[in-house]
Amino acid sequence: MEKKFLLAGEFGAAARLSPKALRLYAELGLLPPARIDPGTGYRQYRADQLPRARLLARLRRLGLPLARIGHLADLTPQARAVELRGWLHGQRELLDERAAVVEAMQSPVDGSLLAAVALREVPVAKVLCRTRRIGSGSLARLVATAQHDIRAHLRASALPGDGTLLVFFQDLVTPDSESPVEVAVTFEGSAEPADDLYIRLVPAHTAAFLAVPAGYEDMPEILRVYDAVEAWTEAHGLACTGHPYESYPGTGARFDVAYPVAA
Repeated sequence: MEKKFLLAGEFGAAARLSPKALRLYAELGLLPPARIDPGTGYRQYRADQLPRARLLARLRRLGLPLARIGHLADLTPQARAVELRGWLHGQRELLDERAAVVEAMQSPVDGSLLAAVALREVPVAKVLCRTRRIGSGSLARLVATAQHDIRAHLRASALPGDGTLLVFFQDLVTPDSESPVEVAVTFEGSAEPADDLYIRLVPAHTAAFLAVPAGYEDMPEILRVYDAVEAWTEAHGLACTGHPYESYPGTGARFDVAYPVAA
């Protein structure tokens, strides 16, 4: 006769789930036990919970976060298949981006890019800013929304709001790594901070910069531009003294890549 309830060890063995996984899924509400024996405190499961347990195990093996696993497990098989196909497509794109970054890292510095690096003096500038910690997949959206909000706030402050757009990077931003990115717009006059927008001064500095040619503006090719500026500064005995940034519009280009430098 089929047992009405299975102990956690029996249920886990049948579902190929470890005791640790069973406890975690129970705590998160993904797979609560059918009952807890009042005398012993043992968790007990029904046999008809096995299909869900096995589904959770398979979704977890895909490397999906637990919150998304719970969402997927509650969908119909048809809806779950649609979402998983979309996720798989995104994973393939991410793998392609990783491969492109690896290739860019192995390539020698482009001589034509090196020859285009130059120095310029940048005066002190007052900027209105927003900072977010993001990966490369969210960069374009951050720049667009932050620039819109900053310029709108400056116009609401009776200022033109037409200053230079600056995007500062504290670390490398890739499909696999997140880093703080600061979006800023230069302005003159008086404005007040608002919500997550803040004001700071960008010190006067000497910048090694490169106007980004067409074809190098997106990942992973943009990494070659940064590599060229860094190699040029080293070759000329200069040290980078601040975070690299992009400046829009560029010098005869959509944008420039620049590093503050000093001898």
